Amino acid sequence: MPNKAFDTWRQARQRELAAPDSWLGLVGLFWLDTGLNSVGSEPGSSVLLPSGAAHLGDLEWSSAAILWRPRDGVAVILETDHDGQPTVIDHGNLSFFVVERDGRLAVRLRDRHWADGKTFAGVPCFEFDPAWQIEAQWLPLSPPLLMEVPNVSGELKRVEVAWRAVFSLQGQEFSLLPMSVGPEGVFFVFRDRTSGKETYGAGRFLKTAPVREGRIALDFNRAFNPPCAFTPFATCPLPPPENWLPVAIPVGEMKPSASGH
Repeated sequence: MPNKAFDTWRQARQRELAAPDSWLGLVGLFWLDTGLNSVGSEPGSSVLLPSGAAHLGDLEWSSAAILWRPRDGVAVILETDHDGQPTVIDHGNLSFFVVERDGRLAVRLRDRHWADGKTFAGVPCFEFDPAWQIEAQWLPLSPPLLMEVPNVSGELKRVEVAWRAVFSLQGQEFSLLPMSVGPEGVFFVFRDRTSGKETYGAGRFLKTAPVREGRIALDFNRAFNPPCAFTPFATCPLPPPENWLPVAIPVGEMKPSASGH
């Protein structure tokens, strides 16, 4: 069934994935040690570049900050992704930035020319179905639940959950616990009975509009693949057991095609 808003969302999603700064352009993830971490194409570099200068510079991680010391240039303090947009360092077609994960730092390396000579075929998607636009109750959890949420690297992150979305499907009541709640909306990670079959095995993401008057709109047509479905260099959260839904949700994004790019 056609739906203009859904088509607009899907087209924006395809543009995002095909862009130079897409997750598909990641070519490395390097965990940093305290002290100096060398960056360059020379074998043995802490951050190993696939091309370019043998020794581009060093990342110095101290208790105070993470400092970029280019071999030819002025040292600068780098912002990580902890509070928003990280500082990006460019080197030809390559760029890198620092991510922070539970007290650890890592460098993500990106090739902005990843799509050169390739055709991105997009991500397959189920047909839009209005039956999966569900209004849920937004109910408090008392006391709040403290969850340890694993990611694809096997690490655990503690998340305090004070609310849950409660809704009915096929005559049964279900609930989803949010991974984060903010002024821009609510973020969920879930699995269902399509996971590992038609959809990505580690689950899918769902973002919603902000809660209004104790209600939250769950549009499962907009369920989308996590970054780790496209690259091994992402650190995606996995759905907690509470968000493993014992029903098939045949809408939203499907598994990325092996020949998609």
